[in-house]
Amino acid sequence: MRRIFGVSFVLLLFLCSASHASAQRTGIGAQSGQANGVQLGANYPNPFNPETTIPFNLGEDVFVDGRPAVVTIRIFDILTQLVAHPVALRHPLGEGVEVDRLEYYQPGRHEAFWDGTDRMGREVASGIYLMQLSVNGFRPVTRKIIVTK
Repeated sequence: MRRIFGVSFVLLLFLCSASHASAQRTGIGAQSGQANGVQLGANYPNPFNPETTIPFNLGEDVFVDGRPAVVTIRIFDILTQLVAHPVALRHPLGEGVEVDRLEYYQPGRHEAFWDGTDRMGREVASGIYLMQLSVNGFRPVTRKIIVTK
């Protein structure tokens, strides 16, 4: 089991460094988490236990022809299996609405919240997870997050 974890960890480090290099080649800031008028900020706190806030910015250019921006945030484990969708904070539909194809009507800073549980409501294990922001179905922006117990 330790060997599998060790190999997985090395593979994850390789993938993160490869994605960082790819981000630099494509002009997407790995540190800024920015692409196509969308910026995924660093969650805080990170590492976290048991909850974290995920800031993101929507630029004017994601609101095409006066239509709302359709936002999805997903949390994946290192095997890229979907773990959870964070919930929106201060959204017009109210608190606690999953950020899964959720419509936003205003550009600017927005926030989501993740309580460190999976889709079944169970606490996730300590480790490295990936959060992915997609707006209007375009190329997602990804960042890593760390859960500690």
